[in-house]
Amino acid sequence: MSNGLNGIVKVWEAKLKKSRGAAKRRANSIFSAMSVAHVDDDDIEGHEHEHEELPHVDKEFPNNDAYSGQWADNWAHGQGKCSWADGCSYAGEWYRGWMMGRGKFTWASGASYDGQFKNGFMEGDGVYVGSSNERYSGTWQSSLRHGKGVCDYANGDRYEGHWRRGLPDGKGKYSWINGNQYVGHWRRGRMNGNGTMVWANGNRYDGSWEAGLPRGNGTFRWVDGSCYVGVWSKDQSEQSGTYYPSSSQQSGSFDWDPQEVYLENLSDCRIHTGDEISEYPSQKIMNWPCDGEELLKNSSAGKNLRAGSVDGGLSNVGSDYSFDGSSACFDSSRDLDQGSPGLGLGSEELDIPKGASRPHIVIKPTKKQGNTISKGHKNYDLMLNLQLGIRHAVGRPAPATTLDLKSSAFDPREKVWTKFPPSGSKHTPPHQSCDFRWKDYCPLVFRALRKLFKVDPADYMISICGNDALRELSSPGKSGSFFYLTNDDRYMIKTMKKSEAKVLIRMLSAYYKHVRAFENTLVTKFYGLHCVKLTGPAQKKVRFVIMGNLFCTEYAIHRRFDLKGSSHGRLTDKPESEIEPTTTLKDLDLNFIFRLQKSWFRDFCSQVDRDSDFLEQERIMDYSLLVGIYFRDMSNSGEPIITDAHASGARTPLGNAAPRLSTADLSRSISIKLGSNIPARAELTVRKNNGEPQLVGEPTGEYYDVILVFGIIDILQDYDISKKLEHAYKSFQYDPTSISAVDPKQYSRRFRDFIFKVFAEDA
Repeated sequence: MSNGLNGIVKVWEAKLKKSRGAAKRRANSIFSAMSVAHVDDDDIEGHEHEHEELPHVDKEFPNNDAYSGQWADNWAHGQGKCSWADGCSYAGEWYRGWMMGRGKFTWASGASYDGQFKNGFMEGDGVYVGSSNERYSGTWQSSLRHGKGVCDYANGDRYEGHWRRGLPDGKGKYSWINGNQYVGHWRRGRMNGNGTMVWANGNRYDGSWEAGLPRGNGTFRWVDGSCYVGVWSKDQSEQSGTYYPSSSQQSGSFDWDPQEVYLENLSDCRIHTGDEISEYPSQKIMNWPCDGEELLKNSSAGKNLRAGSVDGGLSNVGSDYSFDGSSACFDSSRDLDQGSPGLGLGSEELDIPKGASRPHIVIKPTKKQGNTISKGHKNYDLMLNLQLGIRHAVGRPAPATTLDLKSSAFDPREKVWTKFPPSGSKHTPPHQSCDFRWKDYCPLVFRALRKLFKVDPADYMISICGNDALRELSSPGKSGSFFYLTNDDRYMIKTMKKSEAKVLIRMLSAYYKHVRAFENTLVTKFYGLHCVKLTGPAQKKVRFVIMGNLFCTEYAIHRRFDLKGSSHGRLTDKPESEIEPTTTLKDLDLNFIFRLQKSWFRDFCSQVDRDSDFLEQERIMDYSLLVGIYFRDMSNSGEPIITDAHASGARTPLGNAAPRLSTADLSRSISIKLGSNIPARAELTVRKNNGEPQLVGEPTGEYYDVILVFGIIDILQDYDISKKLEHAYKSFQYDPTSISAVDPKQYSRRFRDFIFKVFAEDA
């Protein structure tokens, strides 16, 4: 075993040296139209020294354009200023005829951009001040607002948050000058997803939005505490909900029309479109003539010049430019490898170990999981029963929740039965479902857990209890259980066997102590354990547990892995073309080592040890670490982009990549905690094709910048007689160490050994 490990270490060291050599060669090669190669401080000092020695020129061109500054090889190169005849000007850094580096571009209208440039495009951090005094400060790509930024509009409105392709997109806050404010998700410049609108008079709407309007489950709250909860739509036929008066409000008629929100309340909440940029700095370059050279008309070089799109692709822009009788600063006879504008970096082939195959990764568009349970669905009545029960359990009056619980709260006999007749009762509303009984297991404990996990009771009810709120996953799990997701993806509901319910109740006291002691625990968060019992001859019982959905995150999950540390049956054996973002891959499918920053890695190892000790003490086995991966840099074809192995902080993508926040920016703007939205590097691994299953492949030195989401799931399987028999039976056929059904102590040790190979500290 030690010899094999030493061999892997030697291979890894060799690959690391090669990757460093390759990165250094790339850094000293050409400038790309899509990326700026990473250079060392010594190289930067060398360039600065080179700029100091460059001659200074003052040039006036036949079309009345003028340039004053450093010059090299018939290119503006170094520090310089160009003034165009139409009143535009640029002062700053140049590289071989391109605005490249720091500079300021001013339009004839008085608008200006002061910030970073790349290949003539506004790209990086910069401040734009429009002629109308609109001001945007943030990140740019391809002359569009893209990334994180703040815009103060000319009319007094303000937006701060994420942008994409020049429009608010992602999480952000928009404040109107009249005092209204929206905080939540955006898409293509409009409110879309989950968000909260607070009006200047104190009223507010919390819930789902679509195309700028409330759509789906939501709650409208008045200042006096009363609220309207239901499904929202501008189409009145789709609108439905329930009004709840405040505790101080006397009962009476309620004649408020929810359509008032659409017709009146939102009439003063229009999103400002912002200033339009009449002409981009990149368009000025091609109109720039050089001294005494022939006109570059109909030149293939000019027509084929390409500029980076916002998504990191390529878009033809040369054909849009006109040439006006002057020549362009473009030497068509120049060797393309010398760094002419508009060229991409050449890629180097990865040196794959002999006998190994290099994985080809293509990410397909993410889709929402499951099918909405609507009327006519076989489980529609069950969903209604569940929603009625949750609303009753969470909404009924109760004493103030305390986290200091008595031992009696954990007693297995601590359960509450409630009858739900269709006609209603003193404690339950009338409903359209069948007659059923509802059971709450250990209600005080789960109420305390929800408080401990900072779950707001009203939000919890909205997520689960809205009309058509649940989505059923297409197929049951391996245990035969069915899974349901809430419409906002925050909660997962799983039907469970009686034996699983018994395990959860048995370990509930220890579980409560564990999650209370360790805020960063990675084990599944449980919010409720319930049972629906249908009346009649069938007397059918359906038990279910409500859990947090690990993958409810700001990021799309591109790849997901269920990792146990065993090898038998731990391969999906799917070709890349059939892998969807919702496909759960297994141990032998894993082709990465996840490298975490030192502090995160230390916390991760410590928490995995604590959680594994807890599960081992409770005689739990067969659990796994569920890992979701978001690739921060993607090409147009959907392939993750390899990053520079030696860049620090915000790493430089080696290819055409969309911009993304640095690690520091992520920490400030996104909710990061252990297991949720962790920035990391995923090092690609490959397995040798020698017929022997390799649990962890060999590192290659190729890295991807990623965001990780992970947690320990399936923690309700104890090592009972059925698992002992399974272990005995499979041990005759397979290597006993490769199967999942093993003693909890052995399982815990194997799980940790594997996880600590898959996760490592980022040197």
